[in-house]
Amino acid sequence: MAGAPVKGLKNILTKSPTDIVILSSLRTPVTRAKKGGLKEAYPEELLATVLKATLAANPNLDPSLIQDVSVGSVLQELGGAKAGRMAQLHAGFSHRTAFHTINRQCSSGLAAITSIAHSIACGSIDIGVGAGMESMTRNYGSRAIPTVLWPDLKASPSQDARDCILPMGTTSENVASRYSISRADQDAFAAASHLKAAAARTSGAFDKEIVPVTTKWSNPEHPDAEPETITVSADDGIRDTASPESMAKLKPAFSPSGSSTAGNSSQVSDGAAATLLIRRSTAHALGLSSSVIGKWAGSQVVGTAPDEMGVGPALAIPKLLDYTGLKLEDVDVWEINEAFASQAIYCVRRLGLDKVEGWEGRVNPRGGAIALGHPLGATGARMTSTLLSELGDLAKGDGGVGVVSMCIGTGMGMAGVFVRE
Repeated sequence: MAGAPVKGLKNILTKSPTDIVILSSLRTPVTRAKKGGLKEAYPEELLATVLKATLAANPNLDPSLIQDVSVGSVLQELGGAKAGRMAQLHAGFSHRTAFHTINRQCSSGLAAITSIAHSIACGSIDIGVGAGMESMTRNYGSRAIPTVLWPDLKASPSQDARDCILPMGTTSENVASRYSISRADQDAFAAASHLKAAAARTSGAFDKEIVPVTTKWSNPEHPDAEPETITVSADDGIRDTASPESMAKLKPAFSPSGSSTAGNSSQVSDGAAATLLIRRSTAHALGLSSSVIGKWAGSQVVGTAPDEMGVGPALAIPKLLDYTGLKLEDVDVWEINEAFASQAIYCVRRLGLDKVEGWEGRVNPRGGAIALGHPLGATGARMTSTLLSELGDLAKGDGGVGVVSMCIGTGMGMAGVFVRE
């Protein structure tokens, strides 16, 4: 089994029997909470859809050989554990395939993928699925802040402890003010996210990663009518005509004197995603080597001050690069979650990515959460799906290297590195 991490670009690109490789990485469309095409879908319904599609995308793999499924879930009742297990079985998995949910907030999807990868690396399992699900339509009533909390924590002598329940918008304003991120820069960044996503949608760039969802939908213009059955096949939060000028017209959302708005913040969304991982030697033994599309090469997580949680990627990515022996210039594509334009810009600048020629085409080249949405438990897995698709479309094809990273509420950052094959 795997021991010390493989370090350096050459070694990471070298194929080894102990590699944790990927057979598929799929997602549902991501749609606007309470308004979009998936507003009436249950999170476990979205999970069942993407898990069923995962089995269909791998027809030469016996589902009974999949040993574990890990699913990121942030807001759902009981952590989504029971409903998620039911969805897994409903999708066609054997009852002998284990199941669990995981909650590392905004990074939960990446944490789920990492959990499966670690289980494969240490020899606990050979094949597993890392996934994520979220319906913010159904489960965002508390705005992700606890409704029942030990009173002593609210009066804790630790400022960091008290700051864990700050509204996320307040943390965005903190980043903007502390690190001089202007409103104009945030609006320009947000508009660019929408335009990149719009171009990707128009060109069909998302088609390979998206699994259509057939679900019920009620027309708000006809509230008394029976729900319709619709099929949702595209993200619906993208604004094709976004511009810095249109963004500038929006009022601050979190502070009268602030700079974070509904337009330059991530969208509240619904969606799910799933990645199927397997040890390379197992894939070879099962005759699946030709189905490998990429590999996971490491993940890292780090803590930061809760009141500026958005800086997380600026700390997690250097830790990941040190862990893997990679350099900034070794990475072809960066997927950095756009929780807010303020923190995304800060991270790009702090990491020096804006000094790299053509950086706009290498950081979130198909847009990010400002345009696509941020279904909390699913985002990390959604970003992985998009990253692998982006790397597959590079001119270099085999061997493209990409990083997925996000900030995490309560003050953390996480990052993972993937290679396209």
